Amino acid sequence: MIETLAKAPAFQAYAIACIVLSLNLIGLWVCSGVLRGKSRTAINAEDAPLFSANVADIDPPEVARALRAHRNAMATSVPFLVLGLVFVLAGGAYGLLVAVCVVFCAARIIYSFAYVAHRQPWRTISFTVGELATVALIVALAWKLFSTGG
Repeated sequence: MIETLAKAPAFQAYAIACIVLSLNLIGLWVCSGVLRGKSRTAINAEDAPLFSANVADIDPPEVARALRAHRNAMATSVPFLVLGLVFVLAGGAYGLLVAVCVVFCAARIIYSFAYVAHRQPWRTISFTVGELATVALIVALAWKLFSTGG
């Protein structure tokens, strides 16, 4: 069963989306670390000597911004990935899944860059497009599960 699923085109498309979204999260994590290093600050006292940094009670604004982008990426990617897996397991349409995954992944990558770079209206537009892709996946999954032809 697992080998058959792994070879299914829909699962492969889903797996690629998992990889892309995971790389986006890792990229934001690295971004926050680079920005923290540039600010020469550490939140934890034990890290300060190791990195020749000053201890700070709060993150510098750019580090906090990158961390907010990371939290947003987590908050939006997890539901999408759970829904996507259920859609694949329910035998959802391959073409629809690919379209929704491409739109969602592209929107999330654009959002991450726009957030860190202070770019409006791109941040809001990309967030909205990503959420619309999630809603489309919800509708498609509900249709698949509850339609008479399901």
